Amino acid sequence: MVRAAFAWIAMAPRYIFWAARPECRALRGVSKGAACKKYSPRAGKFDILIVQNDIIKNLKLRATMNRNKFYITTPIYYVNSKPHLGTLYSTLLADIFARWNKVMGKNVFFLTGTDEHGQKLQEAAEKAGLPPKQFVDSVVPEFKKTWANYEIEYNKFIRTTDEEHKKAVKCFIEKLQEQGDIYKSSYTGMYCVPCETFVTINTETPKDAAGNHVCPSCQRGLKEVSEESYFFRLSAYQDQLLKFYEENPNFVAPKERLQEVISFVKSGLKDLSISRKNVSWGIPFPGDPAHTVYVWGDALLNYLSAIGYGQNDIKSEENFKFWWPADVQVMAKDIVRFHAVYWPAFLMALNLPQPKKLLVHGFILMGDYKMSKSRGNIIDPDNLANWYGIEQVRYYLARHISVAQDSQFDLKDLENYITADLANGVGNLLSRTLTLALNNNFSVVTAPAALDPSSISVKEKGEEAFRVYWEEMNALHPHIALAELWKFVAHVNAYFHTMQPWVLAKQNRELFEEVIYVACKSMYKIAVLLWPVMPNKMETLLKHLGHDFNVANNYEKEFRDNKVNKTFNLIAVKEPLFVRPESHVDQVKQELALDSSAPAVNAIAPEVKNKQAKPAEVKSCETEIININDFAKVQLLVGTVKTCQPVSGSDKLLKLEVDLGPQGLRQILSGVAQWFKPEDLTGKQGIFVANLAPRKMLGQESQGMMLFAKDEAGNMRMLTVGGFVENGTRVS
Repeated sequence: MVRAAFAWIAMAPRYIFWAARPECRALRGVSKGAACKKYSPRAGKFDILIVQNDIIKNLKLRATMNRNKFYITTPIYYVNSKPHLGTLYSTLLADIFARWNKVMGKNVFFLTGTDEHGQKLQEAAEKAGLPPKQFVDSVVPEFKKTWANYEIEYNKFIRTTDEEHKKAVKCFIEKLQEQGDIYKSSYTGMYCVPCETFVTINTETPKDAAGNHVCPSCQRGLKEVSEESYFFRLSAYQDQLLKFYEENPNFVAPKERLQEVISFVKSGLKDLSISRKNVSWGIPFPGDPAHTVYVWGDALLNYLSAIGYGQNDIKSEENFKFWWPADVQVMAKDIVRFHAVYWPAFLMALNLPQPKKLLVHGFILMGDYKMSKSRGNIIDPDNLANWYGIEQVRYYLARHISVAQDSQFDLKDLENYITADLANGVGNLLSRTLTLALNNNFSVVTAPAALDPSSISVKEKGEEAFRVYWEEMNALHPHIALAELWKFVAHVNAYFHTMQPWVLAKQNRELFEEVIYVACKSMYKIAVLLWPVMPNKMETLLKHLGHDFNVANNYEKEFRDNKVNKTFNLIAVKEPLFVRPESHVDQVKQELALDSSAPAVNAIAPEVKNKQAKPAEVKSCETEIININDFAKVQLLVGTVKTCQPVSGSDKLLKLEVDLGPQGLRQILSGVAQWFKPEDLTGKQGIFVANLAPRKMLGQESQGMMLFAKDEAGNMRMLTVGGFVENGTRVS
């Protein structure tokens, strides 16, 4: 469009005729009638005539705005029950990154919503004695209530029962039908109703105690189905997908998830069923109302329908062209295949750009189990907030949960983070600074003419911390960014304690005022950077410093240009910003009906209970057989040994610093000193167990395991890959 417009400009130096296209009408600076009446001798053939300078200005404005936009999505959640901590985490990540990009001065669109069609919901509605629409209407408000409680500031809440969404799905199916990407056939095989997924049976498909195949995702029983269906020619896009992955190695984060996707695609894609004949609760299939559109041909389209795709009006078309493609799409790892294989193939069929990034996070675990409705070990986010506070929970999830891997949720950990980081860290710094300043008649704090060396050190450490924080947030690593920022919080508290401003107030007024200023300026920057995680608390902190948070302000530019030499008009702290919590672990567990040390085991795996009740006979000559799901829990990653040195007091241990790519540096102890010198391992790539629980040896913590094999001669061999592989790549 831009290229064509400038071609017209070249042909007509003073004026241009521009054809009647919707995108052009949105750019023009004059109304259609006025433009035609004033300028156009060929109004019947062309829409408008626009002054050359105006169109150049409008085109540049549009291009600038588009570069400055940020579109982020969550999965749409299945409404078979209330939201839990896992769905909250996905949504919280999206909210944090949406807010972060507002801090960066961008135009932001944040989408979330609900998936409301399918066999599982139809059956749930029947059990409840309600029509399906009435049933889903009763559950959707629970999601909206929880998101409101947790200050989730989305721009749109899409429902797959919305008319605009149905219209978009119809447009999508019809386009694929026209170009031959859809055909009618029949399907016979196994189907998982809870996951709404057809399951291909092979040697790796897990079985239950009775020997029956179960769903690889949820471990529940499968149902044999044989029915007519419409299929999308997914197999036709296999080579195109592999080429896309090769050209876009950062499409999925973390990278190990992309390797899993590539392996799946290389194993051979089968065409995808996108309709169900025996399920009435869904969007009627265009041209064949006996069928309804099957889950992924329906649900995935929400990312397009929410911003105007398929609505056939000028405003919607312009909105869609402005926001698409999505910048980040957030999801848990159990749905990455649908988003990294089916979704890109759909977009290729539509000739639309791909999302820029899929952010795939791990599971939140209770004990050894994924938090899930089926296991009965879920946590109600609203009850949790009642005990500990909304923004305290937001902070804990963002700070403690590693985006790249599964993470344990622990109530005692939550209490410790609130006490150490929030109450003793930021809250205590604010209270001490303001109380001391106001008690010494210092309420208007201005920048000093020069800084003491200790104050300069705070400034320099702050600049480095803010730089790393910025990088890690832009890299979608909030847990790493927050860990870095808290090093600076600790440094400012240490500076305050070392400088003893309560003594300086009596002995050196000038230096006293400087210390107060440095503390205030540090807190100002900390509050701005923490606003995406704890918006209300940080706005309160800023008010105590005499400032309001202004989302329209470009804080990124302010920080970059180092223009934070503010005047701080201090307001007394009447209530603590964060209160140290009493331990509520036992009460909370009782209320939430959970026990993190003994996760619920239900009828899905009754054999586990029976085996635990009667200890098995140990046979030293046999190796215990594990199923594929047990093996899948082991996270084997490729890493590079950055440094290696002996461990003092041991002739067996070597201490390795290992680069695991997106998961950062790890300290790993390995008992191979009798076979390897430190220089033998330094710089070498190996294979590491990355999700092994940390353990201490000789006072040193080991955060994983390096893999070796011993040959027949008793020599130890380091396990590695055939050639160089990116650090952090998963071995599968």
